[in-house]
Amino acid sequence: MNRIHHDTLSQRHWLLFCFTLPLLLLLAACGSPPDKPPAARNPDSDTVGYYCGMNLAEHVGPKSQIHVAGEAGPLWFSSVQDAFVYQQTEGATRRLLAFYVNDMSHADWQHPQPGPWIAAQSAWFVVGSRLSGGMGKTEIMPFGDQAAAEKFVQQFGGRVVPFIKVTQENMYLPGEEQSAK
Repeated sequence: MNRIHHDTLSQRHWLLFCFTLPLLLLLAACGSPPDKPPAARNPDSDTVGYYCGMNLAEHVGPKSQIHVAGEAGPLWFSSVQDAFVYQQTEGATRRLLAFYVNDMSHADWQHPQPGPWIAAQSAWFVVGSRLSGGMGKTEIMPFGDQAAAEKFVQQFGGRVVPFIKVTQENMYLPGEEQSAK
């Protein structure tokens, strides 16, 4: 009788092992919760734009930065439009850790100082305004407050959209020209 009891226990242990192991492997594959995104940084006097290779301080209008897994520091963009182009093209195949933009409701248009930085995903954007950005082209204008974005639209035109609605169809595309007023 002892042998039967031992065999039954071994079978139960084996079944328990067979059901528990896949569950443990599944939980391990889920990994830990995502790390906190890196904080926004301020550019230094030598910081250059990812696409244009020019010093960020030489450009008017909002700037942006994208933190990418495997990069030592953020990729800097002399315009918000450039950062969206990156995010929707090259960045679509990379692990983006954070995307920050200048909050233009608290920044000087001609010379935005480092910051105030806000997460692009929480910003409101004005697309199609008459105001030109860092490269002399129509710029996507980020605001931390929807009311500030609406006020900007009253003065410079365009329309307000959330992050998820900024697409290649409604942002400035290379080759388009709009004059600043």
